[in-house]
Amino acid sequence: MSRRIVDGARDVSLRVPPRPRPLTASPPNGLKAVPGERGLPLAGHLLGGLLDAPALQMQLYRRHGAVSWTHAFGMRAIMVAGAEATHAVMLNKDQSFANDLGRFFEPFFHRGLLLLDFDEHFAHRRLMNVAFTRARLARYTEIVTTVSADEVTKWPAGEQVLAYPAVKQLSLDLIAEIFMTGSLGAERTRLLDAMLDCTDGRLAAIRLPMPGGKYRAGVRGRQALQQYYRNAIAERRSRPRDDFLSTMISAGFDDDDIVNHMIFLIMAGHDTTATTAATAVYHLGKNPEWQQRAREESLARGDAALDLVGLEKLTTLDLVVKEALRLTAPVPSLMRKSVKDTEIAGFFIPKDHLIMVCDGVNHHLEEFWTDPAIFDPSRFAAPRREDNSHRMAWIPFGAGVHKCIGINLGTIQLVGMLDALVRRFSWTLPQDYEIPWGQPSLPYPVDGLPVTFRPM
Repeated sequence: MSRRIVDGARDVSLRVPPRPRPLTASPPNGLKAVPGERGLPLAGHLLGGLLDAPALQMQLYRRHGAVSWTHAFGMRAIMVAGAEATHAVMLNKDQSFANDLGRFFEPFFHRGLLLLDFDEHFAHRRLMNVAFTRARLARYTEIVTTVSADEVTKWPAGEQVLAYPAVKQLSLDLIAEIFMTGSLGAERTRLLDAMLDCTDGRLAAIRLPMPGGKYRAGVRGRQALQQYYRNAIAERRSRPRDDFLSTMISAGFDDDDIVNHMIFLIMAGHDTTATTAATAVYHLGKNPEWQQRAREESLARGDAALDLVGLEKLTTLDLVVKEALRLTAPVPSLMRKSVKDTEIAGFFIPKDHLIMVCDGVNHHLEEFWTDPAIFDPSRFAAPRREDNSHRMAWIPFGAGVHKCIGINLGTIQLVGMLDALVRRFSWTLPQDYEIPWGQPSLPYPVDGLPVTFRPM
């Protein structure tokens, strides 16, 4: 995927002539009209986005520049990429942009932290920070490393495994241990299924509770998770534990806010993790020298348990994770909405327009990265540090006030999972194999990423 993103080898315009035209006929004095194109009648560029959203974004960036418009999701969308334009939206100094994820996440992930804005978002984020202190991260590291080491021992050795479903299940298990409890028994499977129903429900084409439909299953999944957390909150208030939920209660949230945040965190904590873990497995299979380097670093500690300090010393896996996040952004577009007339990089932006910040484009621009199509984790190491070429060059976790609060926990999950894998297995992939990414929402390997893990 990376090569065609960079050089535009794959045309996802479906052979529709561009027919460029400005978004507004008469922008205010001193501002430029946003250039762009409508795409197909009715569908706009929706089909091209479903076919390969990152390639489409790069194609429009090459054609129209850092700010352009297109037609998607039944409305006009303004696509933003590059240093200056991305910086203007993500920093949002005059509060011109609000989140616009509700149309995709409601009613399944109601009022999660990422869906809040301005003073309310700041207040909730400040309270939630107590659950992400270094002491709490050390506790989560124990969970991640213990569960990962135990679970990968159950993977069949010497047989072909679909790596994506395997790492997705592992990421769900980690999230269940951190955000739920390890003593759920049979209820654990029911609740994780409910979470997957919520995740699938947000992709439902028909957003009505029709029998047998994804939307209805998602609504029921949300109800099941709500009931679980309300019961768990009542129990924790009387008997606090050393866990994430008790920390959220002690932070001062009311019950409704805790339920909303916990359900959102489960979704956010496993979906993107699975995508990036699969990306890392793919590139480590294609680049055995990096896999061996990571393995030697992990094995050097012997049989000692991996704690937070030890995890932070696994610099090779940290570099691999960063490069995986760059090559395949788990969230290729960061959604915003203009809440008033404003401007981005000299272009006039009317009120009530969807803004799509294309972080995946920034991750492949030659002005920031050397040979951006190439898997090269050393680009993140000193003295190169190409991620420091601009503060908007590498933003897989977002930027500004809405930067992901779980960035450190996400890194711990990924490094912990990969550490368990390289210690137990080796694997290679054919050099002519390219991972076939699908993208109904977040990227995923449509073939499941078949890998044969061989025991060490």
